[in-house]
Amino acid sequence: FSAQSLINNAVSNIICCLVFGERFEYSDKQYQHILKTFNIMLQLQGGLWMQIFNAMPWLVKWLPGPHKKVTSLTQEIIDFINIKIKEHRENLDPSSPRDYIDSFLIEMGEVSKEDKDSGFDLNNLCFCTMDLFGAGTETTTTTLHWGLLYMIYYPHIQERVQAEIDAVIGSSRQPSVTDRENMPYTDAVIHEIQRMGDIIPLNVFRITSRDTVIDKYTIPKGTMILPTLNSVLHDESMWETPHSFNPQHFLDQDGKFRKREAFLPFSAGKSVGTRLKKWVTS
Repeated sequence: FSAQSLINNAVSNIICCLVFGERFEYSDKQYQHILKTFNIMLQLQGGLWMQIFNAMPWLVKWLPGPHKKVTSLTQEIIDFINIKIKEHRENLDPSSPRDYIDSFLIEMGEVSKEDKDSGFDLNNLCFCTMDLFGAGTETTTTTLHWGLLYMIYYPHIQERVQAEIDAVIGSSRQPSVTDRENMPYTDAVIHEIQRMGDIIPLNVFRITSRDTVIDKYTIPKGTMILPTLNSVLHDESMWETPHSFNPQHFLDQDGKFRKREAFLPFSAGKSVGTRLKKWVTS
């Protein structure tokens, strides 16, 4: 059987609690429609036609194809989010924010209207909310799905992870992020799942905001960049067994967790730790 839809529902509901301040029942038809719409969008965006559109939008935008459907599906999501934002604005209590939308609206009210570069406006709130769902739900769901697969495929690793969970957390309480430092093997397995899963091999499109020099290369402003993360995650000069599932990549000789410079499943920067923590706690 496929666990995809169940995991997707669970992960999405966690993000719903953070963003909307509520979770949805799995039987909620509107909620299921929104999830289905997101999934169709992601499937279309990963297709060859959308890659061509991203490379030559000036030409392809005049042609019929899946990119037209992506536009209409995106508008459905935007409409849904705008309704939620409208509801939040109608019963907002600045002294008691309930979720991400409330916090954004409160901050928006405190920023000067003349500060157009602050990023705190309704349009940006809508797209930030959509990004949390699009990036958070799909990446977390897919990574957890890979995790299930590897635990099934390597039962001896699964047993060792389970033993560490039983020893540190037990069965009488919920896990906490603070448990992480006492669970080096489980932490190593989670990192190896992300390395081997390699769910975003080309990351996402970036564009240089100014003329940039990296090493001996000059990259002009406005250049589209596709960082090939899979080349780093499977670099034979950086990993002992780059093409095999091996949690020892993230453990030192004493069995303690060790960070690896070549571990870049979500690119680099501040978001790395946040994304990892988000799906671990999910």
